[in-house]
Amino acid sequence: MKSFRKDFPIYVSNPDLVYLDSTATTLKPKTVIDSLVDYYSNYSANVFRGIYRISEQATEAYESAREKVAEFIKAKRSEEIIFTRNTTESLNLVAYALGRKIVSEGDEVVVSILEHHSNFVPWQSLAFETGADFKVVETDKFGTLPNDWSSIVTKKTKIVALTFVSNVIGIPNPLKKIIKQIRALNPETVVVVDSAQAMLTSKIDVSDLDCDFLAFSGHKMFGPTGVGVLYGKYKLLEESYPFLYGGEMILSVSVAKTLFQDPPFKFEAGTPAIAEVIALGTAIDYINSVTVEQISEYVSDLSGYCYKSLKQEFGECISILGPQSAKSRKGIFAFKFFDFHPHDIAGILNSYNIAVRAGHHCAMPLHNHLGYPATVRASLQIYNTKEDVDKFIFALKQVKKKLS
Repeated sequence: MKSFRKDFPIYVSNPDLVYLDSTATTLKPKTVIDSLVDYYSNYSANVFRGIYRISEQATEAYESAREKVAEFIKAKRSEEIIFTRNTTESLNLVAYALGRKIVSEGDEVVVSILEHHSNFVPWQSLAFETGADFKVVETDKFGTLPNDWSSIVTKKTKIVALTFVSNVIGIPNPLKKIIKQIRALNPETVVVVDSAQAMLTSKIDVSDLDCDFLAFSGHKMFGPTGVGVLYGKYKLLEESYPFLYGGEMILSVSVAKTLFQDPPFKFEAGTPAIAEVIALGTAIDYINSVTVEQISEYVSDLSGYCYKSLKQEFGECISILGPQSAKSRKGIFAFKFFDFHPHDIAGILNSYNIAVRAGHHCAMPLHNHLGYPATVRASLQIYNTKEDVDKFIFALKQVKKKLS
């Protein structure tokens, strides 16, 4: 397998790093870092407001990034792309700006047990505040959603919020099939998709998927922190309330009345994360240069190697959440190792310069549902290698020796 490690400068200063926490945040290629430096060094001006060269340059780069995002997810128009801070803010925006407008007492808000807290708590809170029924769709013991949604979605269902790829299970959900069922059962239901974990391993086409909203973060797709994206169908964005009030989202203000701009600016109050948005565009350029297909194939191959290595070495002593197969896994391994505490495991792995995550991964309902208070999570990306996996296996052997 080809190694992409040379594209990521962090390995220059940390040559022995085994980074297995890409589900939390990906590393950044040099081109993305250079893009941030370029903005701050050469045209660090505010966007939209300056009638001078470097402000116009910044505005052009900022809006170019919006067009890149729209093209990347196959949105029909760039005005359907809203820049936020992260996936969490994007999902909260929908819950606040549209949810509070369309959900009333007696309605239904539906989520799955797989959801990250960011796609669970806003909808739970919305339901409790409005008096709506909060329905949670459970999975089987492997984290698989039901095939038949006819008993889930009713004429009272106003919102269904689902993850594309769970940050714990790591297997893509058949959302196109599920959304098609939802449309047949209730065409008025608004479908919200959390695609934070899917952007690098699944080719996203929002028109083909037919979701109403889709949210993701730049930092989980080789981009910088501090920038997220919300895609929304334009008609629904027009109908939604503003999320924040202030500069740039205003069309006109008088003592008697305030008028707001059209989407997307209606939802982008104040000075945005200009450098980060521009660098997100650069991250998309990098992804396109490698291609999502190649990233997905690489991660899948490496995941298969990792899964087989874990099972061959530790057998029943390691319990990996999700389907018990090397196929279809998108680089995410949340697991229980003997009866050792996840924090103890992660601490010992750290002594071998191996970075993993330990805890409930902001998915407490899912862990409780599957019977695990917490897990260790290792996640792979294109900068990882078979050597990284081998070091991980070796370090887990040392964990076994030290904690047994």
